[in-house]
Amino acid sequence: MFEGFDNSIVLHQDDVGMCHGANVAFKELSSLGSITSGSVMVPCPWFIEAAKIAASDSRLDLGVHLTLTAEKEFYRWRPISDTSRSTGLVDEHGFMWRDVSSVRRNANLDAVSAELRAQVDLALASGFDVTHLDAHMGATLSPEFCRIYIELGLDYKLPILITRKLSAYGPNNHIVGVSDEQFAPFVRMAGEKGLPIFSRVLETNFSRPTGQPLADDAYQQMFSQKYDGMVFAALHPNAPGEVETIEPRQFHVRTDEYAIFRSEEYLTWLNRSEIRRVGMREIRDEMRKSMV
Repeated sequence: MFEGFDNSIVLHQDDVGMCHGANVAFKELSSLGSITSGSVMVPCPWFIEAAKIAASDSRLDLGVHLTLTAEKEFYRWRPISDTSRSTGLVDEHGFMWRDVSSVRRNANLDAVSAELRAQVDLALASGFDVTHLDAHMGATLSPEFCRIYIELGLDYKLPILITRKLSAYGPNNHIVGVSDEQFAPFVRMAGEKGLPIFSRVLETNFSRPTGQPLADDAYQQMFSQKYDGMVFAALHPNAPGEVETIEPRQFHVRTDEYAIFRSEEYLTWLNRSEIRRVGMREIRDEMRKSMV
C-alpha cells in the first residue's frame, strides 16, 4: 500500500504549541520547505496559537503530538480531560508526570484513553486539518498504551508513528525495559489494520555541545543516508525568545536547529539534494484510500 513512499523522509517538527517560539519555527520552516510536517501538544499553553496558524493556512501539515508527560522543571501542563489524582495521570502537584516510567506505573488505562481522545477531539474542533498522530517522548508506544494508540489511529483514520522495531524508534530511551519482541505484536496489529509502518525514526541530537558551528553537516549526513521504507525525522527547532528560560540546559539544541534549517547554506543543500521529502498528509490520504 505504501510502496510509493519507499526511500522518502518526513522532516518533522515535534513540540509545536509548547511555546510561542516553537510555533514561529513551524510556520517559517514549513514555508521554507525545511520542515514537511509537525505535531502539536494540545495540553500546552501555546496550543491555541498553533491551531490558529494551521487553520489559517491549509498548506501546513500538522498532527497531534499525543502528550502524557510534562517534563520541564518549572514549565508544566495538566491533562485537558480530568485532572483528578484518581486518574493516575498527574503527580502530587496536579501536573502530568515528568517521565514516561511514572505514567506507566500510575496511569489508569481508561483515563489515558479518555485524555488522548480529548486531545484529538480538541485539535479537530480547532479547525485545522489533523494529518496524523505521534507520541511525545514515545509514551503511547509503551506496551501499556500502544493498543489505545493504534485504536485512535483507526478510529480517526489517521496514521500513527510506529516503527518495525522499537529499537528503530529514535526517542525510545524513555520506554525503559521493552524489547523488540514485546513490541512486535503491536507492529503486527497496526500493519494488519492498514496503518503505515515506518522503518526508522531519527531524532535531534540533544547531546549537541554548546558553541558548535552552525555550518556543521550533521543534519546533511543524517538525512542523506540510504534507508529502506519510510523514514521519520523527529526534529525540535525553536525560535529564540522564551525557550532559554523553559529549557536552560538544552535550549541551544533547539535554537541551533532553527538557525540551521533557515540558513541559506542548508536550504541550498536541501533543495539540490536527492532527498525525497514528504509530509504526513500525503501518507494519511494514501491510507484513507485503502480504508474506503
